Amino acid sequence: MGPYDISRIAITLMIELALMFRKFRRGALAVPMLLVLSGCNMVVMNPSGDIAVQQRDLIVLSTVLMLLIILPVMALTVFFAWKYREANKADYAPEWHHSTRLEVVIWAAPLAIIIALGAVTWVSTHMLDPYRPLDRISEGKPVDPAVKPLTVEVVSLDWKWLFIYPDYGIASVNEMAAPVDVPINFKITSDGVMNSFYVPALAGQIYSMAGMETKLHAVINKPGTYEGFSANYSGAGFSDMRFAFHGLDKTGFDAWVKTVKSSGDALGRPEFLALAKPSEKEPVHHYGTVDPGLYHAILNMCVEEGKTCMDQMMNHQGHGEATSDAGQICLPGEQRVAAAALPMSLAPATKQ
Repeated sequence: MGPYDISRIAITLMIELALMFRKFRRGALAVPMLLVLSGCNMVVMNPSGDIAVQQRDLIVLSTVLMLLIILPVMALTVFFAWKYREANKADYAPEWHHSTRLEVVIWAAPLAIIIALGAVTWVSTHMLDPYRPLDRISEGKPVDPAVKPLTVEVVSLDWKWLFIYPDYGIASVNEMAAPVDVPINFKITSDGVMNSFYVPALAGQIYSMAGMETKLHAVINKPGTYEGFSANYSGAGFSDMRFAFHGLDKTGFDAWVKTVKSSGDALGRPEFLALAKPSEKEPVHHYGTVDPGLYHAILNMCVEEGKTCMDQMMNHQGHGEATSDAGQICLPGEQRVAAAALPMSLAPATKQ
């Protein structure tokens, strides 16, 4: 075997190794890509509620408007790199420094797109305000004034969701249902740390906070079972803080309410305090009867016996009166601050 043969074998081995490396690299890149794609859920782009549909359209429109700038810039970057490569004989004008037409395009096009995005943002921010009552069920279908909206009181707990239906006197844990094409008025609060209520198929996420009430107006347009979850990290059980949202026709919703009512469990203050203890992967369960004042007590942080409700404390302070419970305000974590020590300038104003 001569030197020529050895060189040829070496070159062949190098080529084979290069091909093997290329195949390995493609495979190595394909594995994480497949893992990423396996977790994709396009529910945001395929919604089932009118609010989520409008949000989807807003995402698409905003993306298209931004691509009107991004794509030409990327294309021109490649074009100029190719046109003025060293091997090309294209004209080179080192003294060139100004073009009125080019300046107009460079500044006018982005400015027009920014104005368009600003207008779209302004309109959509007000139209899709979660506190704004619905004025339509779907495109071309206004809200029927004769249809009473469904009220759902939502409470985030560690690490589960409580849904109270005040009009029906029932409640459920980690499961809720709503009739199709009926406006839903969500009242949302938390019994502990801040969380985020999110059903991607229904509407955007909205935070839940202790001692505060946030609101969401939405509607589900298609029957089905959709996933809801917390979109805000809240501790050890956060990843399993999920619930089922059932969109049902009127007959199906009435049957669901009847099923919940048939439960022998009652949800009062003692039962709520037991439920509020941290737990993970809480199973679905129903309460056939609910204390009518429970949500108010949760919102005002006075479920425990002997605690002064926040709204009562604020009302007393606004009138310069002493609070009950030795003039103390009850806060999370059993911290107490003397109400008498608070300056009156910090007390909320009330009508005399």
